This record gives sequence, structure tokens and C-alpha cells, in this order.
Amino acid sequence: MSIELNHTIVAATDRKASARFLADILGLEAGPEYGPFIPVEIPNGVTLDYMESGGPITPQHYAFLVSEDEFDAIFGRIEERGLAYWADPYHHRAGEINTNDGGRGVYWEDPNGHNLEILTRPYGSGG
Repeated sequence: MSIELNHTIVAATDRKASARFLADILGLEAGPEYGPFIPVEIPNGVTLDYMESGGPITPQHYAFLVSEDEFDAIFGRIEERGLAYWADPYHHRAGEINTNDGGRGVYWEDPNGHNLEILTRPYGSGG
């Protein structure tokens, strides 16, 4: 049996703006409205389905494994927008990237307070 994550729902105050934010930063497209969702499909087939929340949003963490070239492009868009970023998930090392496991990683927030991350090496992969 093959088990794969297919999609997850991401709570947002404005689903269209939030989906567009992630898609623009990652260099992807926000899909057309599908019921109450605005999907952003990640190249490995997993979809983040943005849905408006009727109440407070509990921030979640979403991490994306990217190539070195993709990291440069995405990080460039983060800097171009003047977004705050950190080297750690606790946001103690502002304005830095990390070099965990011999790769690079960085965290930033979306408009809803979700903690987003890009990394070039999976955790524990050494290096």
C-alpha cells in the first residue's frame, strides 16, 4: 500500500490573498476556486487548500524542501517584499538563514501568522 499526503486545509482570513501570497513567494500558481477552497498545488502533488476561517486562526507550520536554485529564487522574493525572516522556528535569529545539515533554511510568516519554511536538506540528513 502506498500512502501519500494529498492535501491539507489552511485556515485564512482571506483565502484568495493568502493562497496568492504563498504561490507568489514559491513561484507557483494559485488554482481556481474549488468549493470553499483556493488550492495551491505543490510540485510533488500535495495541495494546500486555503479556506476562510470564521474565527481566530491557530498558526501552523508548513515546510517546503527545495533545491539550491529554488532557495535562491524564493529567498530573493522574500527579500524583495521586505518580509521579516528568521534562521529558527522560534524567531530568535532575525535576518539570518540557517545552514542545518549542510544545507540552507529560512522561516517567514504568511499574512495569517502561519510559520513557513524552506530548506534545502531534510533534517537529520547530515552534511
